[in-house]
Amino acid sequence: MTEQRPYTYTVLRYVHDPRAGEMLNVGVVLHVPAEHRLLVKARSTFGRVKDAFPDLDGDAFKSAMRAVERGIGAVAKELAATTLLAGDLDAAKLARRALPEDDSALQWSAVGSGVTGDVEATLERLFERLVRHNDDRASRRRVDDEIWRPIRERLAARHVHVPFEPKVVEGALDSITFKHAWKNGLWHVYEPVSLDMADRDGIMDKTRRWLGHLAAVRDASADPLKLHFILGAPQDVTLRPAYDRAVALFRKADLNPEVVEEGDIDNLVDRIEDEVRAHDGGLAVSH
Repeated sequence: MTEQRPYTYTVLRYVHDPRAGEMLNVGVVLHVPAEHRLLVKARSTFGRVKDAFPDLDGDAFKSAMRAVERGIGAVAKELAATTLLAGDLDAAKLARRALPEDDSALQWSAVGSGVTGDVEATLERLFERLVRHNDDRASRRRVDDEIWRPIRERLAARHVHVPFEPKVVEGALDSITFKHAWKNGLWHVYEPVSLDMADRDGIMDKTRRWLGHLAAVRDASADPLKLHFILGAPQDVTLRPAYDRAVALFRKADLNPEVVEEGDIDNLVDRIEDEVRAHDGGLAVSH
């Protein structure tokens, strides 16, 4: 019987838009401490990533992937040559020796673990499950603009011309620019947020990022506003519990936002129409 050895792993993520939380898994690093082995498998092509993010610089992406592989290779050689590095290290800590944490587009996930009797096969299995599988799904995931589209289309179908414009909310520590806002006594602000992510971590990461932005502008002293978040649910029904938790967190966020789920979009459009038609007799500039 093949001996089962513990291992740890970390996933390399390409974060296309840190604020929106749009990311794809693009590589896996596996560490087997008993064998002093560190292995990496990363995407060598960018086709599926570019499908999800059309403005991706493909050459820069491939160059970054090669740099990660070289860096992990150098750490692997050092690990194999000495036991001094072993200590309390895991795949994530070793991976960060090759690619330290910063605000770049490449980020490491939290560490995972398991046991294996075939290191290479385990690396391939993790890569298939965590990278290729999610890449396939990512091309079908909806982005924020797709959550806003049905609102825009319903307003147009009703011939309701809303004077939407960007609205900047500034706090002492940060500022947020909302793209869809109009003023009628106070600012009505609408922010579409797609939570149609690949996994629970993606949903929660994007939610927490928004909560952090709102907390940083909670002391904003500008014109009063009514903030609405229009949340898009994940297509994967197994992620519904994570989505429901995200909805609850958005409802408790700073600036007291109203949360609108996709099933309530018609009611939201009704309200916008009533407010616009009541404002200056419905005369407004279309944007």
